[in-house]
Amino acid sequence: MLLLSMLALAGCGSNWGWHVVDPTDARGRANLGFMVEGLWATVSLSLAAIILSVLIGTGVALLGFSRLRPLRLVNRVWVELFRAVPILVLILWVFYGLPVVLGIRLDVFTAALIAIALCDSAFEAEILRGGIQSIEQGQREGAAALGLSRWQVMRLVVLPQAIRRILPPVANQFVYVVKMSSLASVIGYQDLTRRANELVVSVFRPLEIYSILILEYLVLILLISAGARWLERRLGADQTRRRDG
Repeated sequence: MLLLSMLALAGCGSNWGWHVVDPTDARGRANLGFMVEGLWATVSLSLAAIILSVLIGTGVALLGFSRLRPLRLVNRVWVELFRAVPILVLILWVFYGLPVVLGIRLDVFTAALIAIALCDSAFEAEILRGGIQSIEQGQREGAAALGLSRWQVMRLVVLPQAIRRILPPVANQFVYVVKMSSLASVIGYQDLTRRANELVVSVFRPLEIYSILILEYLVLILLISAGARWLERRLGADQTRRRDG
């Protein structure tokens, strides 16, 4: 509401050019349409990155519980390395450096996806590690006493409960990934931020364009947060029904 009020007050000034994003004006509608077209690019990159990072992070987290010291070492090196490297730096390195190292050329979507997923996988691994460690030891011992193997205990007893517990922090990470996906614009990915930048160059109205960009991200994040809360309630209700049954 505060942001909307500021925009409304700003629009009263004679030096503002809100006509460039005015939906009642033909040019304004065209500019808004050009910006909104980048929404799918942002959402698709963010969804692909969070899915890939969760898969990688799960594998890395499970390595941390291995009885083999080299596998546990892989877990620590992976987490510390990708948690320390800035996403922007990794995006640039993957896009410009990886083709030199491997002799392949990646499109902007693939380069951004790899970089964001690798960086976020370190955080996902730590989130899952905390969720697994939060499961009471008595449940593991009870499952082992029933004859379940170490892998069966993890897959059938520990992971289902851990996933419920880590849902809120994973949802927060998804919000983080959506915001960090804007960094892919530096290599030419046509997301919301890139399209806003291109529009600023053509209409020379950065305040107005970037204000609309903020609103776009705000609406997107609010929708994601609402969806995450709905999913949490569904899982909580499902857990309650199972206990009552």
